Amino acid sequence: MTTTSGIKEVARRAGVSIGTVSNVLNRPELVATTTRQRVLDAIAELGYVRNDSARQLRAGQSRQIALVVLDVANPFFTDVVRGAEAAAEDHGVMVVVCNSGEDANREHRHLELLEEQRVRGVLITPVDEGPSSRLEQLIQRGTPVVLVDRGSGRHSRCSVAVDDLLGGRLAGEHLVEQGHRLIAFVGGPTTINQVHERLAGCAEAVEGRADLLVVPTPNLTVASGRAAATQIASRDAADRPTAVFCANDLLALGVLQEMTQRGLRVPQDVAIVGYDDIEFAAAAAVPLSSVRQPREQLGRTAAALLLEEIEDDGRHEHRHVVFQPELIVRESSGRPRGRRTSHSKASR
Repeated sequence: MTTTSGIKEVARRAGVSIGTVSNVLNRPELVATTTRQRVLDAIAELGYVRNDSARQLRAGQSRQIALVVLDVANPFFTDVVRGAEAAAEDHGVMVVVCNSGEDANREHRHLELLEEQRVRGVLITPVDEGPSSRLEQLIQRGTPVVLVDRGSGRHSRCSVAVDDLLGGRLAGEHLVEQGHRLIAFVGGPTTINQVHERLAGCAEAVEGRADLLVVPTPNLTVASGRAAATQIASRDAADRPTAVFCANDLLALGVLQEMTQRGLRVPQDVAIVGYDDIEFAAAAAVPLSSVRQPREQLGRTAAALLLEEIEDDGRHEHRHVVFQPELIVRESSGRPRGRRTSHSKASR
């Protein structure tokens, strides 16, 4: 049943005009209760479904916002999506999720398609650190943009982020306090701002107290974590890091799997700390210590800022919200056996 003929059929069945059916669908408060119910009954009997996309196209706007994430397979982003959807539902708006796959070209194509679809606004975790000309074009053409899990020094957009420098420091300080003197950082590429900040925070915390070995990865997946662990485990025992700080939990799970398969004990031979504190972290064979981010709150806050900008009609003031991370210590980062910290009695 097409939209036009469908409305005619509904009007004929209810004994009203096409205009009355349109009012019931779009401005029901203008229609008398008994008439409105008669139209609704006719809609139910005929199984009529309104073509909302056509109506939105005529109006020049949709009831959709987009969320472009780095990796849809990462449970961190699943929770961010959940938070964004909760905020959007309160406004009768749908969230369209796009996966950039940490690929700048793919991100660019998504943004082009989203603009063609006239989405009301875009939530995005950009692939690289530099300003995206495509994002700037969106903003200049009137599409609001909010950065998610990424700070912004620009006044043309809102952002919601976590203090990743602090998160890196928390992880580094914890491992140094546990007596580790050679620590590996696993993560990459560092063009991803979160990776860069977490590494910088860790380096700041261990400077002058421990050595830091950087093991770069092409992406933030379990497979990359396993490959990095292979590099670390292959080093001579005397030069092997006794602790690993990973840029996210998927990497940490990969490191844990590979170390265990190679017969290295966690945390006795190598301690591991991840980042994000996804649900799988606590459920791992050796529960993972991790730097916790308020994942759903990130998504909810970002979507709320975007919807506020959409609805405030030029009165919106851009804001940059920064949440504080929290280190959750579990079994994977206990004190290495046979080592003493600089704070122990034996070392004084």
